[in-house]
Amino acid sequence: MQLNKIPATVVTGFLGSGKTTLLSNVMRQAQGKRIAVIVNEFGELDIDADLIRSCPLDCEDGEENQAASTQQGIYELANGCICCTVEEEFLPVMQELVKRRDDIDHILIETSGLALPKPLVQAFNWPDIKQHCTVDAVITVIDGPAVAAGRFAHDEGQVQAQREADDSLDHDPDLAELLDDQLSAADLVLVSKSDLLNAEERVKVEGVVNNKVADAVKTAYIGQGADGQSDANIELVMGLEAAAEERIESVHTHHDHHHDHGHDHDHAHDHFDSYVIKLGEVDGDKLEKILQDLLAQYNIYRCKGFAALPGKPMRQVLQAVGQRLESHFDRLWQMDEDRATALVFIGKGISEATLTDALKGAEV
Repeated sequence: MQLNKIPATVVTGFLGSGKTTLLSNVMRQAQGKRIAVIVNEFGELDIDADLIRSCPLDCEDGEENQAASTQQGIYELANGCICCTVEEEFLPVMQELVKRRDDIDHILIETSGLALPKPLVQAFNWPDIKQHCTVDAVITVIDGPAVAAGRFAHDEGQVQAQREADDSLDHDPDLAELLDDQLSAADLVLVSKSDLLNAEERVKVEGVVNNKVADAVKTAYIGQGADGQSDANIELVMGLEAAAEERIESVHTHHDHHHDHGHDHDHAHDHFDSYVIKLGEVDGDKLEKILQDLLAQYNIYRCKGFAALPGKPMRQVLQAVGQRLESHFDRLWQMDEDRATALVFIGKGISEATLTDALKGAEV
């Protein structure tokens, strides 16, 4: 890393690839490192940002650690794809972080699933940013089982729904080309859910990755533990000292010229549904059964959120990609926090009333 520059890690990958799980795990291992987080997530209720915000710096430090965690900066860029709003959204946040540079050890940036890494990395060559910051690494996370099966994402429909929901996009998010561009800009490729891959499937994934990245780019496999968290070690993703901004102009992508051409999204919101359903405390078993029924019956691309269970001191995290529903407990409810349930749904052809009526059957 160049002397006195704040290192920044850019994490990219499609919806459901495991970006937030990775970042949450990194935050838990930070051991006092002062980390600023920039989150670019789709949704009326920013569930992913809340997940990252809730992660303590070191789970064993107790109350002292919680204080350190609340001092971190969480910047949520929810007004569209981060690579398409670089000047309007990203630059002002980076300028703010530069002002706070004496209080920051590292910057973590989680892009949306449709973001192109190249325009974001190019922004680090702007004079007022380049003087104080460097891109430690661009990390591209891919869904191992999905790639092994010949898909670009676990549920390509949900990625398309995200595309239709984002009026700010000024590039055509063809999934094959997006995967190419995310991999070509990578300094490290992380294959998530590797615990679900057999030897033959690993070979298929390696074939896809090796066809897209430079020879020097490292590929690593990360799985998921019983607690639902990534098993990636912080040393794997921090301290790579790649200085990606110095080589980014030589990276050729499918979308090098697309940022100069806008697209018509006037009717984008006619094609998807996005709802936030809020409830009180719920019966955990009933909730999961209702969610499974909804996922099987309706065209729901993504569901993610928190649940409050009676008598349980910890908050439950639920997330579904396609028809795969996962849950785990992530942290204790805070004394000043309402014990409430909140779920974000993205899909097509389903009404808010249908979701609400079904989910109310889980309330206690």
